[in-house]
Amino acid sequence: MQDAQDKVDSSTDSAAAETTAPEVDQEAATQVEGDAEVSESKEVTPGASTEAPEQKQSGEDEPFDPAVDLPMYREGMDWFVLRVASNKESYVRETLVRKVQIEQLEHLVGRIMVPTEKTKTLKGGKHRVTETKLYPGYVFVEMHLEKDGRIPQDVFFLIKETTGVGDFVGTAGRPTPMAAHEVEKMLFDSRQPEETPTVKLEFERGDNVTIKEGPFENYEGTVDEVMPDKGLVRVLVTIFGRQAPIELEYWQIQKAEG
Repeated sequence: MQDAQDKVDSSTDSAAAETTAPEVDQEAATQVEGDAEVSESKEVTPGASTEAPEQKQSGEDEPFDPAVDLPMYREGMDWFVLRVASNKESYVRETLVRKVQIEQLEHLVGRIMVPTEKTKTLKGGKHRVTETKLYPGYVFVEMHLEKDGRIPQDVFFLIKETTGVGDFVGTAGRPTPMAAHEVEKMLFDSRQPEETPTVKLEFERGDNVTIKEGPFENYEGTVDEVMPDKGLVRVLVTIFGRQAPIELEYWQIQKAEG
């Protein structure tokens, strides 16, 4: 009878042990709670973003501009001025760029520049954007010369056999390098033109002008206000002994002679 009671007591103790929650290590629990408090109480510097910085998308990058994104001078190269036929500047540049790539002469010929400027004109209410050469008849070439100052033979023939090409500024096959201030200005002018240029007007307040078209043709007046965004110029004209303001498009007037 006693043996049976002992078995019941033993079975009860075993079941109680299985249903009792496991004892948690007090030191580990304290460490976890401490970490959580540190995480929650982390200070944030005022004005600082708590989010990860956004990655710039490749499509948002500005286009590469050789006049801005490369140094003014590169090791072993100088800038030279090449005379070309009028209105052939862009053709010569594109042809030379293509030839240099085909012949793999990039180590001898670098950038080839034709500085231009975009201007917007307004005539009859219609906008027109034109791109004008800032140095007509010239192309600027970044090039490596031989030690004696002559153009490498392969480069010489590549350039001279291009339609529209004249000579480099210099003498006897030894082109003269551009001065530093000339290079700086040329590269500044060679920056990629703005896609949306403003209207360029050559008049200023106080200029004496003559109206060359319209109802007041041949009248003389004084510029009172220039409005580039509209392509208009307000001119004060004397009519019947009294001054009257007239708004004209810029192409309707010209600066008075004398």
